[in-house]
Amino acid sequence: MKKINWHRLFGLTLMDLLAGSNYQVELEKELSLKKQYLDVVIIRKTTGKPLTEIPVGLETLNEHNLLTYKSLREPLDEWAIEELIGHYTNYRKLLSPSLEELLPASQFQLYAISTRYPQQLLSKKIDFKETQTGVFDLTWGTRFIRLIVLSRVSLEENNAFWLLFSGQNQGFRYGDQHYHWHQPSERAVLNQLYELYQQEGVVMPYTMEDFERDFTREHLHLLSSEERLKGLPPEERLKGLPPEDRLKGLSLEERLKGLPPEERLKGLSPEMIEAYLSILKRKD
Repeated sequence: MKKINWHRLFGLTLMDLLAGSNYQVELEKELSLKKQYLDVVIIRKTTGKPLTEIPVGLETLNEHNLLTYKSLREPLDEWAIEELIGHYTNYRKLLSPSLEELLPASQFQLYAISTRYPQQLLSKKIDFKETQTGVFDLTWGTRFIRLIVLSRVSLEENNAFWLLFSGQNQGFRYGDQHYHWHQPSERAVLNQLYELYQQEGVVMPYTMEDFERDFTREHLHLLSSEERLKGLPPEERLKGLPPEDRLKGLSLEERLKGLPPEERLKGLSPEMIEAYLSILKRKD
């Protein structure tokens, strides 16, 4: 099975963020005969709900949106930007009717998503400005590029998606608590994301066992009654139930099954037992 990595997890979670909207996400888009992969493409659709809540920085989504993503240990440098622009060039040619009839450049938007602040890149003579906390607009030649630094975005609910990939335990916890999954089953990617943070040496606030326990508790309501009880011994299934609830649905014969005679007769007076025996004798 192919190893799940930062880029794949980022793309899968982005798919959930835009699920049901008028945008679709494509991962690892192949752009040439010699394999070159663009991390993520977000494409506007003619169907789906218009986006109303979106993380900071994505307000400028266009018809075609090309994203390069750099995780915790990857630098966003000049070469990464040059590569993104190269991907844009190939992608635009790929989509256009012909090289003589290219789709308008105004239909394309470029995004650079970086976990860390790209100090080396922004210390050079680059025209940029910070428009929101953690969001920068870069001018690179004739291209406008939106840079989003995940470790710097604000702890706000609409940024919960970004904060899952912020590289910080506080951000991860906030993102986990406030991101509303459109497809709850996709939340399982957090297991791999948590493990990647552990591998990168990021000190997480609690253990993997804590994480899995909390995840199960929070999503127990999604399971059917049969799935919740699966694997539990009978005594555990009945634990905590009052006697009347334990016996619900059982016939009289099933309730008495396995009890010795003295237990079955407990609570009956000698007169009641004698009367019942008389009835049985008459039937014989």
